Amino acid sequence: MSPPAVAKVLITGAGGQVGRALLEAVPDIFQAIACTHADLDIGDGEAVHDRVARHRPDVIINAAAYTAVDKAESEPDAARRVNAAGPGHLAAAARDCGARLIHISTDFVFDGAASAPYRPDSPTHPLSVYGRSKRDGERAVLETLPERATIVRTAWVYAATGANFTRTMLRLMRANGAVRVVADQVGTPTAAGSLAEALWRAAADPEIRGIHHWTDAGVASWYDFAVAIAEEGAELDLVPPDVTVTPIATADYPTPARRPSYSVLDKGSLAPHGLVPIHWRKRLRDVLKEIPSA
Repeated sequence: MSPPAVAKVLITGAGGQVGRALLEAVPDIFQAIACTHADLDIGDGEAVHDRVARHRPDVIINAAAYTAVDKAESEPDAARRVNAAGPGHLAAAARDCGARLIHISTDFVFDGAASAPYRPDSPTHPLSVYGRSKRDGERAVLETLPERATIVRTAWVYAATGANFTRTMLRLMRANGAVRVVADQVGTPTAAGSLAEALWRAAADPEIRGIHHWTDAGVASWYDFAVAIAEEGAELDLVPPDVTVTPIATADYPTPARRPSYSVLDKGSLAPHGLVPIHWRKRLRDVLKEIPSA
């Protein structure tokens, strides 16, 4: 069954980097209703039900999340309120108004012990409060809205604006001419615009249900990613041409939250729906072109 000619899509977390990317790429068949955190706190169940009942969207895309991975270790209740309870509120509201829900999740639901890309049906074993809260959010969505829910796990998301690894690296490279970056954590950098394209495709195709994975193509360590940012950034005059990037071990950069050492995601389930990822390095080049030169 196809969606209406112009379907209403309510986007939560519209002020974040994925939310902004979604709003920049709204297909003609959709009318977007943007809700920033200031407009709607998804941890407030009553507010969620009121907003969804008022707009009666055909689809809800949940781009809202508590994303302070390390801070979540000392604020577990805050993380669970948004990442676990929030998706459950949205799923219940979607159920009550007949909407579909597309929920964004994360590679942090895995422990990184694998040696091959994680499939959507791979067992989850999160290592952190953040990862556990996101896994619990997935469960709440699937239990509440099993027939009309789509979960899209992604990883290492960045954009030309906002707070993310790419912009942090550019700032440090400009300021110091050198950075030290972890080389033993492996995954796939993902441009927010790439994720937005996949989410809109899922919104347009009701057959895309259940759990799926989406990142850009290829594999990289954080060190590899930083080297590429230095190389591509120098060509665009975003950083000096002689930036030094030094690889370090996770043990040399301790953080409150444990990260999966390997979090490459298998995206094959979306290929039959026409979604084929572009290599992360090309996506990085395109994103850097959106950033004004220093």
